[in-house]
Amino acid sequence: MGSLVLVVRLVLADVRRHQVQAAMLLLAVTVATATMALGLSLRGVSESLYEQTRAATAGPDVVALAGDTGPAVTSALASLADDPEVVAHHGPYRIVYADLTARGRTSNVVVHGFAETPGAVNRPLLTSGHWVRSGGTVLERGFATALGVGVGDRVTIAGRSYPVAGIAVTAATSVYPGAQQIGPYGGGSDYSGLAWMTRSDARTLASSQDLPVTMALDLKLRDPATTEAFREAHRDFPVRINFRSWQFTAGQDMVILENSRPILVVGSWLLSFLAITGVAALAAGRAVEQTRRAGLLKAVGATPSLIATVLLTEYLALALAGDALGLVIARLAAPAIASPTASRIGDAAGPAAATVAAVTVLAVVVAVLSTLRPTLRALRTATVTALTATAHQPRHRPWLTALSALLPTPLLLGLRLTARRPGRALLQACSTATTMIAIVALLTLYAHPERGYGLDGSSVLPNLRGEHDRRLMLAVAILLITLAVVNTITFTWTTAMEARANMAIARTLGATPGQVSAGLSIAQLLPSLPGAVIGIPLGGGLLSLFAARNAVDAPSSWLLIAALTILLATAALTALPARLAARHPVARALSAETT
Repeated sequence: MGSLVLVVRLVLADVRRHQVQAAMLLLAVTVATATMALGLSLRGVSESLYEQTRAATAGPDVVALAGDTGPAVTSALASLADDPEVVAHHGPYRIVYADLTARGRTSNVVVHGFAETPGAVNRPLLTSGHWVRSGGTVLERGFATALGVGVGDRVTIAGRSYPVAGIAVTAATSVYPGAQQIGPYGGGSDYSGLAWMTRSDARTLASSQDLPVTMALDLKLRDPATTEAFREAHRDFPVRINFRSWQFTAGQDMVILENSRPILVVGSWLLSFLAITGVAALAAGRAVEQTRRAGLLKAVGATPSLIATVLLTEYLALALAGDALGLVIARLAAPAIASPTASRIGDAAGPAAATVAAVTVLAVVVAVLSTLRPTLRALRTATVTALTATAHQPRHRPWLTALSALLPTPLLLGLRLTARRPGRALLQACSTATTMIAIVALLTLYAHPERGYGLDGSSVLPNLRGEHDRRLMLAVAILLITLAVVNTITFTWTTAMEARANMAIARTLGATPGQVSAGLSIAQLLPSLPGAVIGIPLGGGLLSLFAARNAVDAPSSWLLIAALTILLATAALTALPARLAARHPVARALSAETT
């Protein structure tokens, strides 16, 4: 039998014997790699969606915006179309700044006055309905989605009612709510939606209500990469002009995702850490079994390299499978996360090669760091010792024994289990601290008030960026809590299995199953307490690296309740596996230990 076939058969046999552990490793690596792949892919996906929208709508290379109006401004803008570098143009056209009300909600809106027949540049793509006609309006899709309106509904713009003739997308402006661009008379921009009307309707709207108006011109250049050179060539233009390049617009699409990348990337770090702690606990729990297995392989002539390959391949294969699954999930979820406003169209490309390499390295690191120590221990153990390996026997200290005798039985058992496995206790504390970090970040994010998209700054329409950040943070926190729950159950069950003989001896000396169960739970609660306490300042410190200057800290009462909830949840999660382990027959446990 070839070495490769032998390794595969041994790995498959071990996976079948430990299906639960294999599933846990697969879950941990999958969520960690999917989260990291999403974080690293956001910018590329956003740019891809913009490029596809720009191609489908004949998006301009440069938009020239003038804060003033009048014949001189219109003539000056029109002269830009005569530049040798310009191959096509659209406009000049009127931009009217008004307010729009729909379904009882009011928002700023910019109205572009367009021809009823789209031109060669900046041709908005209809996703439903038809293009502008006299007396009607077309809404940008991201804006319409936020308003909850569709074709056939009526909206009120500057006090006048208009039917919604269609819904469209464009690449000439940023995603909703960034349609305002320069603002009235060249002033600062504000949150706004985008609507289109015919040129005559836009002119009538502006004149009847005396609304602010600016002018714009869409330009297509001979070489789209020369937008900066084009802007510099017209620095001394006789009229004040703001130039918006397609590169700038594509970059502005990322503003709404400014916090999404750190949430996902940092979340993937925390998930990876939890994955390592959980898998390390599993590997430590199987250390004696793996040592015996290595001894058996040595006894039949296996070389150390073959044994190392067998022991590591199982974890590496599962980690790579989780990596592949995580990349698939990231590919499917990327469009929704990278385009939360529905202002762009297209299919998101898969993760780039650099992203695939990064998350694959992450998966391998999780597997190796989790299992390297037990593997090395198994290889270094002599064959005879490995075949007769038993659990590590601690040194007895009379003074410590006398002191511990004064404690209640459950606390005594919990302390002894914790003291015998300090590494396991450290892993449990780190797992709790990591979970607390995520909860602190989530509570802080929800404590920060968000300015809605309204005329007076009130929450007339929800703040998409804030809601998107909250949803992402909630998703990451749920994943972290899920892994922490799995880890806690793993720690309890592994500790119970390793201490089965000791707990059986304690029961022969008078300990009840309830006291043994409480002792196993206390063994998890003792390291969880400092973990929850340390996680609060760690979470605040980590969040301060990414939070805005005006960020509001979560109330202390929230953090205290969160810490207590984690401890209560730990007690509840450990109760069932501890109870099951405590009910194991004493005679069977002792006979298994002496066999």
